[in-house]
Amino acid sequence: ICMVSRAFTLLELIIVIIIVGILATLAFMQYTLVIEKSRGAEARQTISTLRSHLAAKNYEGLSAVTITGGNLGIVSGAIPPTCTVTNYFSYSVDAACATTACTFTATRCTTSGKTPNVPSAAAGVLRLIFTNTGTDTWSSTAGY
Repeated sequence: ICMVSRAFTLLELIIVIIIVGILATLAFMQYTLVIEKSRGAEARQTISTLRSHLAAKNYEGLSAVTITGGNLGIVSGAIPPTCTVTNYFSYSVDAACATTACTFTATRCTTSGKTPNVPSAAAGVLRLIFTNTGTDTWSSTAGY
């Protein structure tokens, strides 16, 4: 009587485990990139909110002197001017902000606050240059 064994060898099992490990690593890396991209989308939304506040101030007739990060809401807890443990970006508005043109900047927290999980997001900046002529210009670094 001839008995035929139909089991996997140890080598075959090791190869399968290695392949599954590689696939899991690639999936995790893609996951962290998608998460970081969504954080950039959150920063874009916050900057868009600041732009809307500026447009409202424009309708209120405020001059360039009175438009600051403070009256646009940047110093409040919802839009932080510095990195803290609860946020991913710090936000700022340029000192020469006027109702006709303004630059809003979101800078990715790297030393304090919630730091990036991927190296390409380090020191990333997202910027909106707003003009009242209807031409807004977005620029970014580090894939935001």
